Amino acid sequence: MNLDRRSALDLVAALRERFGNRTDADAAVCPPFVYLAEVVRALDGSPIKVGAQNCCDEEKGAFTGEISAAMLKDIGCDLVVLGHSERRALYGEGNELVNRKVHRALGTGLEVILCVGESLEERESGRTETVVREQLQRGLEGVDGASMQRVTIAYEPVWAIGTGKVATPEQAGQVHAYLRGLLTGLHSESIAAGVRIQYGGSVKPDNVRELMAVPDVDGALVGGAALTPENFIPILEFDR
Repeated sequence: MNLDRRSALDLVAALRERFGNRTDADAAVCPPFVYLAEVVRALDGSPIKVGAQNCCDEEKGAFTGEISAAMLKDIGCDLVVLGHSERRALYGEGNELVNRKVHRALGTGLEVILCVGESLEERESGRTETVVREQLQRGLEGVDGASMQRVTIAYEPVWAIGTGKVATPEQAGQVHAYLRGLLTGLHSESIAAGVRIQYGGSVKPDNVRELMAVPDVDGALVGGAALTPENFIPILEFDR
């Protein structure tokens, strides 16, 4: 819940100018609901995708304050982020609800970024794999192999979000490899190999190269560092 209309449009204009002609990398922005339509228009014709930060698990009806996946698709959104740690921790969204949202979004034609990750307490108690396994398996329950082409997994260690702490490359690599193995078990090795697994947790210009060099880390889910062109563009162009 950051930026206003003007600063949001300034940000995507800068991104379009610097990144808009690239064909060797993918990028997306996920502004708050109220700015989505204008951001979609501002990026029309560019390769930069636009996503929402959440959606409702219901198709339509008496759900005041909610936004459906069909509405997001209707205004031109490409994707939606689901199961973000803040939705889970602050608003009590559990795995069953997240799974319903995943099915609703995929059924509407949207791509999905499904977030998984453990808290500091869970990591320190040795429960990282248990937590991310349950979130991944239950979040993807009933999703077939063909639909997995439109699913990205984002590993976001909750203890590293907005804290300035970052999982070491070794820590990130261990969890990403574990998630890849879970996907193989759920589907197949070939399907698992085709699923992008992003790292999200205090990704910044000065650590992105090291993190992206880790096997099984396929991209980044960027938070605070994506709010200004000065920070976000170097992350997008870390390989240049």
